[in-house]
Amino acid sequence: MTTEHPFRPRSFFRSPVGLVLLGFLAIAAFFLLTEHTAHVFGALPYLLVLLCPLLHWFLHGRHRGGHAGHDHGPQGRER
Repeated sequence: MTTEHPFRPRSFFRSPVGLVLLGFLAIAAFFLLTEHTAHVFGALPYLLVLLCPLLHWFLHGRHRGGHAGHDHGPQGRER
């Protein structure tokens, strides 16, 4: 009985070209952040303010605007 494994191609990021690309991107990100730190930190408050509507939309999006299961006052219409 032989156990042959089917051929599975390697992932792009595990190939030599992919590893070189990942290394280059890591070095470029390092130099961009070190050279432009003042610009990044200067824009950070504005990015946080712009993030608020996105967080509100994603975190409250599960409610769908429905009021199922809520009481509507002392009349007891929805109990």
